[in-house]
Amino acid sequence: MDTIFYIKGDTLVVCLSGEIDHHVAEKIRNDIDDEIKLYETKNLIMDFSKVTFMDSSGVGVVLGRYKKVGELGGTVTIRNADRLVKQILDMSGIFSLMKYEETEN
Repeated sequence: MDTIFYIKGDTLVVCLSGEIDHHVAEKIRNDIDDEIKLYETKNLIMDFSKVTFMDSSGVGVVLGRYKKVGELGGTVTIRNADRLVKQILDMSGIFSLMKYEETEN
């Protein structure tokens, strides 16, 4: 699991890869929270284009960042999930809380 971060305006973009399960969820959560605090960003984009698997721990990471960013007055956008990961996010109700977009990589 590699996590790449970059800043675009007042938005932190997180590019996730590999499997997001209970083995890595806490590290991802802590890394994202640290970057939000470090750069004082308001909004978050989570790019799932290189995520190959996600379980409920991954859903928890997304929901927790949604709550954290919401407390800062920002928004979370999910980007580029493959069919299976998108289906998991959709079934969990994520897309009723935040928007989804497809972009070219």
